[in-house]
Amino acid sequence: MLVLFRRSAIAVTLASWLLGACSPTFNWRELRADGAPLVALMPCKPEAATRPVPMLGQPTELHMHSCEAGGLTFAVAWAKLDDAAKASEALGQWQVASLASIRVAPGSSTDWAMALPRADRVQGVKAQGSDHIGQPLQTQAVYFSKANWVYQAAVYGPKLPEQATSAFFDGLSLP
Repeated sequence: MLVLFRRSAIAVTLASWLLGACSPTFNWRELRADGAPLVALMPCKPEAATRPVPMLGQPTELHMHSCEAGGLTFAVAWAKLDDAAKASEALGQWQVASLASIRVAPGSSTDWAMALPRADRVQGVKAQGSDHIGQPLQTQAVYFSKANWVYQAAVYGPKLPEQATSAFFDGLSLP
């Protein structure tokens, strides 16, 4: 009887552990950027915002979708430029401004390669910075363009698990 009780207790413990493992931290869903040729996978229901930002010395409407899951922030942003020839310059300025916003020392970021079919330019970057209260914050981001559209997709967090970042970046596409 004691052996049967122990087996039942072990079975109940294993079942509850497996059920807990099935509760999704990341609930991946497809995001289609309104008006822009971009599809992304987001691990949670994103909030949307649009605001004017200075880009190439001109006010430019920036669209962003972001959400938090598993202690990480996932964000996708895009803007349409008047001149596609200035996309590279815009992406460079955007990257510098983004890294400065999380207090990354100039020159301390590292590049990472990412293939994104149909993109004209792709630049991946990884960096260690700090949040608004001085806590360590890592980021992995990709800046890319297609014609006169410029994009940023980024993950921020104290540590960036490979599984989450890979799923996020692998889910980007330009239809």
